[in-house]
This record gives sequence, C-alpha cells and structure tokens, in this order.
Amino acid sequence: MPEGEQTSDENKSKAINRLVSKLTKEMLWMYILRLLQERPHYGYEIKQLIRERFGFSPATVSGYAIIYRLINDGLIEEQRPDDSPRKYYAITAKGSAAMSDAKAFLSSTLAKVFDQTD
Repeated sequence: MPEGEQTSDENKSKAINRLVSKLTKEMLWMYILRLLQERPHYGYEIKQLIRERFGFSPATVSGYAIIYRLINDGLIEEQRPDDSPRKYYAITAKGSAAMSDAKAFLSSTLAKVFDQTD
C-alpha cells in the first residue's frame, strides 16, 4: 500500500472500529441465531453465511465456541439427520425468545442514544 494511503477501516475513528467489533465478532451469537431462524445449518455453513450475509468473518474456533455455548444455554440444539454425517444446529424456543429480547433491547437503546442524531 503506498505511503499515506489508508484502508477504509483506518479512515474510521477508533471508536467506530470498536463499535463494529463489539456488534459483530463479540455479538456473534445473534448472527448465528438469526441464520438458524431460517433453517438448521451446519457449523462451516454458518461461518460462510455470516461472511456472505453480514460482511465479516469470525474465526472458526470462535464460531464453534459460541455454538457450544448456545447449546449449553439451551438456545440451540444439535441435530444429526440419518442421511448426513454432519451435525446441524437448530434454534430452540428459548433461542427465539432470546432473539426477541435482544431486538427489544437494541431497538430501545437505539431510540434512546440516537434520538438527537440525523
């Protein structure tokens, strides 16, 4: 890269870059549950879909760590169809409720924080 040229991320303030990181990689569970609202997916497919649909690529190990945490929290369940060697993951009723709660919280927060912003 020529001297003095910056990537688009470098042109953003550090605060915006932190916000993007917090709302993407650190909130990966929401993106996973969102995809599972459509249908069950297997692990690698989830990673690919996050990149395609949401524009960021979580580390593979991070994705699986979040999946296992979601299983332990009862927000998703593992499925293994008879005709497939892959493990699929599906959202549970508790996971759907968590998404509704997250949406209500984020909507309320956005309304309060950005009420003075064009």
